[in-house]
Formats: sequence, C-alpha cells, structure tokens
Amino acid sequence: MADEANRTAFFEIQGRMIETTAKLKQVQTQLRNKEGEKKRAYLTLEELKPLAEDTNTYKSIGRTFLLEPKSVLMEEQEQKLKDSEAAISSLQTSKEYLEKHMAEVENNLRELLQQDPGLARQIMALSV
Repeated sequence: MADEANRTAFFEIQGRMIETTAKLKQVQTQLRNKEGEKKRAYLTLEELKPLAEDTNTYKSIGRTFLLEPKSVLMEEQEQKLKDSEAAISSLQTSKEYLEKHMAEVENNLRELLQQDPGLARQIMALSV
C-alpha cells in the first residue's frame, strides 16, 4: 500500500517537474526575445540621434517603407525600449519564481527517493 502511494507521489512530482521545466524554458525564450528587442531599439535610437531633424527617415512596415518624421521614429523606439525593459523585469521575476519552484520540486523528489530506496530501484527497472 505504501509502495503504491510512493509511486503515485513520484509520478505526481515528476509531472510537476516536467511542467515547471517547460515553463522555465518558455520564460527564458521570451526573455531572450525581449532582450533582442531592447537591443534593436537601443541601437536604432543611437543611429537616429546624430541625424538632423529635417532628415528623411523611413519606417519599415513589412515590405513597405513609410516616410516618417525623425521625432516619431525616436518616440516609437523609446517606447519599445521602455516596454522591453518592463517585460524583461517581469519575466525575470517569473524566472526566479520558477527556479525556486524547480528547486523545491527537486528537493521533494530527492526526499521521496531517500525515504523509499526500493522505489528508486522500481523506477530504474521501469525506465530500462
């Protein structure tokens, strides 16, 4: 009876671990994407700053380029930079939470396996 309860607990913990790992990978991917957006916005701003105010500047929309005033492009890039920074801080918080949750799940799994060494042998027999 206890063996069955421990096996059920193991599979439940394993499911949580898989779910947490997937969420963590997703957050890390989103974080990399937002950091790339932030860097592009920053570099675009750095290229726009030295230009004169009356310089023809173009905004890319798909395959089309629209003539836009420099000030409009600067505002858009500054907004993208701010939005990216906010998203990065939010994602960083999520990442830290998921890492703590992952450590907790690993600890629970470790405790379960130490509590019932026979369970570890049964699981190894299942995976082979």
